[in-house]
Amino acid sequence: MRVGADSVVAVGWKSWDVGMTTAKDASESSAAIDLEASDDRALVSAFQAGRREAFDELVRRHQRQIFQLCYRYTSNQDDAADLAQDVFVRAFKGLRNFKGESAVGTWLYRVGVNACLNRIAVKRPVVEPIEAAQHVDAQARDPLDEVVRGERAAAVREAIAQLPPKQRATLMLRVYDELSHDEIAKILGSSVGAVKANFFHALGNLRRVMKTRP
Repeated sequence: MRVGADSVVAVGWKSWDVGMTTAKDASESSAAIDLEASDDRALVSAFQAGRREAFDELVRRHQRQIFQLCYRYTSNQDDAADLAQDVFVRAFKGLRNFKGESAVGTWLYRVGVNACLNRIAVKRPVVEPIEAAQHVDAQARDPLDEVVRGERAAAVREAIAQLPPKQRATLMLRVYDELSHDEIAKILGSSVGAVKANFFHALGNLRRVMKTRP
């Protein structure tokens, strides 16, 4: 399956076989709601009551952002599509236990980030210890400026791919998704302090990697 980085993933959820079963009869209230007009939490409730098609609607709403997340980790459209499918399989299996302690989108993003981190864990690059990033040259060109420069975008993505997984995730969520430290902490299941430290070290390592590039 070939899809563009900015296109919606045709996930084909109904054709997936994940070894799951749903309730035969949904409750009267969940059967009556208009899924397309419902918010995410109502869709979760409907799914938990037995309406599998409620999950299809959640996939439709969130597939683009999940695909884009996976693409940033893989830099390959086919790999990103496969990884996005894996994310939604995991989400399907875990949604019955969703307690609503965070927004559905945040929960899905957490599932996605964890899937991405698991995928790249076996390919973890060797980088300088993060302690070496304590002293960052404040006069150096900020790598965040490079991100928005089209002619350098590919080089920046390659440099980001060399970061340790947690630093990589923090940097991408902060820069590409413009999430706050608090939002990133919830997605990564970490503290705000740890997120800030990871972001700081990621910037230092990224600057160092970019300096070595032509």
